[in-house]
Amino acid sequence: MASNTFGNIFKITTWGESHGKAIGVVIDGCPAGLSLSVEDINTALDCRAPGKTPYTSPRKEKDQAEILSGVFEGKTTGSPISIIIPNQDADSTKYESIKDLLRPGHAQFTYQEKYGVFDYRGGGRASGRETACRVAAGAVAKKFLTYSGIQIVAYLKQIGEISAELESDQINFIKDAVNNSPLFCPDESATQKMVALIEKAKNEGDSLGGIVEFMATSLPIGLGDPVYEKLEANLASAMMSLPASKGFEIGSGFSSVVMQGSTHNDSFVFEDMQVKTATNHAGGTLAGITTGMPIIGRVGFKPTSSIMKPQETLTHTREKALFQLPEGSRHDPCVAIRAVPVVEAMLALVLADALLLNRCARI
Repeated sequence: MASNTFGNIFKITTWGESHGKAIGVVIDGCPAGLSLSVEDINTALDCRAPGKTPYTSPRKEKDQAEILSGVFEGKTTGSPISIIIPNQDADSTKYESIKDLLRPGHAQFTYQEKYGVFDYRGGGRASGRETACRVAAGAVAKKFLTYSGIQIVAYLKQIGEISAELESDQINFIKDAVNNSPLFCPDESATQKMVALIEKAKNEGDSLGGIVEFMATSLPIGLGDPVYEKLEANLASAMMSLPASKGFEIGSGFSSVVMQGSTHNDSFVFEDMQVKTATNHAGGTLAGITTGMPIIGRVGFKPTSSIMKPQETLTHTREKALFQLPEGSRHDPCVAIRAVPVVEAMLALVLADALLLNRCARI
């Protein structure tokens, strides 16, 4: 595999499999002098951890990371930061009875065809378990963003046909509402409807898809580079690299196609001694470069592929078969819920990289 590294200057390489001894990440290019502790990493990992509510996987994986290098006396040194996260609650026995079947919606078929081998235990490298490494790296990136005065947040925008509405566009208000929600959703009324929808899907042995929205504020003008390092292009790459992601948009996104230019164009205004835009249909960028307005985008996630309903499939020898997950299998009824902290982490990584690239923009 030649694709386990992400970023230009602030660069991460993740490693490990879902049911291996451990997973981990190496972060290169992080500036020296940032305050960083293992508690910072574990706090971020706790947000992503399964088994905290009835609406996510019951796998009890309380991640406890260990920083192996790159930090001395509580400060980053500028050298590579290596973080390891042991796998503590992997149960590979659940996969023995289905290892010879092609799992609908999973990476098994394409991995097997491409590499000639596939770690069937929990999806191996293709598992959502790998995203814990991204969250760990994102915790470090967030430290750099905070130092630079940038605030970010991600939240559950939609499950099925139930969509959340924001009572305020103030990022601190959104963060508080997200932290108090079992679904990372800032709309309490929508949360209750989402919970009912999840319970219905679980009882039917099925799953749901969802949308995660993200926001970044207090951004400097000028992040992002033409032509192939546009900020939204790198955000799209980051978000579409996530397991189960199926769509990305920024600003008005796909709804822009039903608008006219006179409506979609964001008029420039001069307020508080700054150039701003009266609206933000562009989502905070023009020509791939930040305008200083908030970055707002969304990521769509498919319904969880692992469901309890029986499904038609094939064996490795191409014979017809019926795929049925064993009783006691542990999976998320909607992957978009636990994708929230992962989307936020990827946003942090892209912005940290863009900040470092921007240092070379001009004298």
